[in-house]
Amino acid sequence: MIQTANRLNSVEEYYFSKKLKEVRQLISDGKPIINMGIGSPDLTPDTSVIEAIQQSLFDEKAHEYQSYQGLPELRKGIATFYKNQFQVDLDFTSEILPLMGSKEGIMHISLAFLNEGDEVLIPNPGYPTYASVTELVQAKAVYYDLIEENNWFPDFEKLEQLNLSKVKLMWVSYPHMPTGANGNLEIFKKLIAFGKKHTILIVNDNPYSFVLNENPISILQIEGAKDIALELNSLSKTFNMAGWRVGMVLGNATLLDAILKVKSNMDSGMFYGIQKGAIAALKLEKNWFESQNEIYTKRRNLIFKLAEKMHCTFDKNCVGLFVWAKLPAEIISAEAFIDNLLIEKYLFITPGTIFGSNGEGYIRFSLCVTEEKILEAINRI
Repeated sequence: MIQTANRLNSVEEYYFSKKLKEVRQLISDGKPIINMGIGSPDLTPDTSVIEAIQQSLFDEKAHEYQSYQGLPELRKGIATFYKNQFQVDLDFTSEILPLMGSKEGIMHISLAFLNEGDEVLIPNPGYPTYASVTELVQAKAVYYDLIEENNWFPDFEKLEQLNLSKVKLMWVSYPHMPTGANGNLEIFKKLIAFGKKHTILIVNDNPYSFVLNENPISILQIEGAKDIALELNSLSKTFNMAGWRVGMVLGNATLLDAILKVKSNMDSGMFYGIQKGAIAALKLEKNWFESQNEIYTKRRNLIFKLAEKMHCTFDKNCVGLFVWAKLPAEIISAEAFIDNLLIEKYLFITPGTIFGSNGEGYIRFSLCVTEEKILEAINRI
């Protein structure tokens, strides 16, 4: 047998990769599964976006290798979008690096800045990929607690009590995934000050800003943020382009040059047509966001009813593509609850434990499900 690399010993297959195999098997067995586990938008991109990629296929350069830094037109579009939506000024020539989805950016950033043995502050609960990528690059995950009683914000007093001498990077995500807690500029100011004090690179993962959120913000709005912070963003959730794999990392030129050294050895540029579609998406007006949020508001209200049927509690002010709900106290294991629900009611919902130990006692519903399916789920319960 060929032995796998030692780095795989500390990394498991992604939860959804494993669980969806079980879900697909149940579907193939004829079970009427309703999947409320995955945040993969079921809505379509705007027609202008589809038309842009269609028309681009006949352009002279459409099928050639593309620049590692993306089309200048795409970077200009991102810069304009950030100026209009966040009042953030970005130099499109040096402070924007398009990505094939923000998930690859997590790997690129980690490879660019982390050495073996470096430590990384990772939110608990938080996106599991932060921890798995940290392990893959042979750095060390140091978890910091986020709890409901503190609005799922970092406790800076506790952070200051840690030995931070080996910490190189800190992952944050506001609006927060999985809880839907919204960030604010005051928290971002504290994060920037914390990063500067301890020379820690702060990376805000920001793909949910425009979903059910009336006040989108960016960490780059904070004065001096570019000195110590990066922001990841994505068109996946905002524009229903998850499968297109279009994201970006934003920050100062020196930091992005380091990431580009990694990225340029990993791919040969984003497909031209996808870039053209992304450019069209970034030009969409306010009514696009409003129309999407009308749909998500109706779905979220129904999810609230479903959660109530399960005797869960939740925050009605949550934003993003999910509803994070607290199970009744008598339910000890979120994963056992989810497994029983899948077998008995054919509903797949995500257990909070996959996002960290502080997710025990919680479950997460996706809004990427039609109203009809949510009503059916309510009836099953």
